[in-house]
Amino acid sequence: MISVDLVPRLGPTVADYPPGSAFGPRDARSYQFVWLLRGSATWLWDDVLLPLTPGKLLLVRPGMRDSFRWDPRTPTRHAYVHFTITGHAQADWPLVRDLTGRHDPMGALCQYLLRLGTECPPAWQVHAGETLRLLVLTFLAGPAPTDSTPATLPEPVVAMMRAVREHWSDGVARPIPMRRLATAAQVSPSTLCRTFRRRFGVGPVAAIELLRLARAEPLLWQSNLSMHAIAVQCGFADAYHFSRRFRAIYGMAPTTFRCTAPETAPPSPVESGGLAALQSLLPGAYGHMSPMPERRAGAGGPAST
Repeated sequence: MISVDLVPRLGPTVADYPPGSAFGPRDARSYQFVWLLRGSATWLWDDVLLPLTPGKLLLVRPGMRDSFRWDPRTPTRHAYVHFTITGHAQADWPLVRDLTGRHDPMGALCQYLLRLGTECPPAWQVHAGETLRLLVLTFLAGPAPTDSTPATLPEPVVAMMRAVREHWSDGVARPIPMRRLATAAQVSPSTLCRTFRRRFGVGPVAAIELLRLARAEPLLWQSNLSMHAIAVQCGFADAYHFSRRFRAIYGMAPTTFRCTAPETAPPSPVESGGLAALQSLLPGAYGHMSPMPERRAGAGGPAST
């Protein structure tokens, strides 16, 4: 397990430099995060030369002999924090990450870390260490995905799920006829069935039913809705029909499932059936909408067999 510890008296804090200042060469003794708040700089290490601007997070590693050249025209302000890492061997670690990604928390973590080091509230070192550990893990993990569509999903599947998403946008997961799904996918029903069975092991109508049943899980565990109301939300005609199909897939009645702890409940058919990639493209049980990619120019085409 990775452990991160602050180096005393070396951040998190800020430093200001007048135009044209330089620092180094120096031999780094610890890890260091550097992010600019104002101005610009150039970082040099061996034959690597990196321009730094606000919105970039630099990781300096122990043993590096590096130097900084600050903006020659305007004052520069940067934030920094030194730390040690144990329990994680260095590999091909990145040098710099972007802090401006919409789905990336690193910018907020940097701001909170700097606030802790500036205001020094009670037990701030403990909170700073926990924040820094999360920042390190996020930095090493790489950029967050910008959308939730796996690149391996065939285009007819993505097009079909776009129609399902629209059909369910009011929060009710209604069943959708096979021909309507194929029309949305712009392929024949037989082609869509082959595509789904090859990728998921079930046909599109069966996959949609499994997604509808999985939507009942949070409604059973985290709401007081009646079985009839849950059945309607999941697109079933009545509680009896819903209960019969739920039992067939989960192996227990939904009323029993509601009283079962999540850690001992039967697995979700979405996870066990590999349908998570489809579920991520749909509005959630309470109306949350996941990002959905636009159709690429020229994608799709006439129905085929």
